[in-house]
Amino acid sequence: MTVYTVRPSPLGELLLTGEATPAGLTLTSLSLPGQRTAPAVRPGWRRDDAAFAEVNRRLTAYFAGRLTRFALPLAADGTEFRRRVWRALEDIPYGTTTTYGALAERLGVPRAEVRAVGAAIGANPLLLVRPCHRVIGADGSMRGYAGGVENKVRLLTHEGALQPMLV
Repeated sequence: MTVYTVRPSPLGELLLTGEATPAGLTLTSLSLPGQRTAPAVRPGWRRDDAAFAEVNRRLTAYFAGRLTRFALPLAADGTEFRRRVWRALEDIPYGTTTTYGALAERLGVPRAEVRAVGAAIGANPLLLVRPCHRVIGADGSMRGYAGGVENKVRLLTHEGALQPMLV
């Protein structure tokens, strides 16, 4: 059964979705406000805040600076190529960044196909948990982020990968 909850965060209200089974919850999506490709709550989904207690505990710890890696049951929906890219995202250490090209090279993807890696990253349904925000342009620029480039900068600053900007 598909269940969902919403929770506040420094980035705005997050929508979390998952599949509830007798064995527990498998997280299927974590989306930010205004995110392109974010799921919308559908008829038949059930709000179940209690099912997301562990996810919420870890998100609270992450935003408090006490958690650097999520270890949760995650849905593996996606093509084999996307799943390979998403697993590689999980290996990018907290507080660091990598480039699309470097990630493609690590995966053995030819340079001419780096855009396919970018497309797989853009299709990541589990923002924050699979840290696609840690992938930047080769020139250090903040390339696209489904949750918005402003949120990408906020997350990288939170993690210490970017210095806070004085305005």
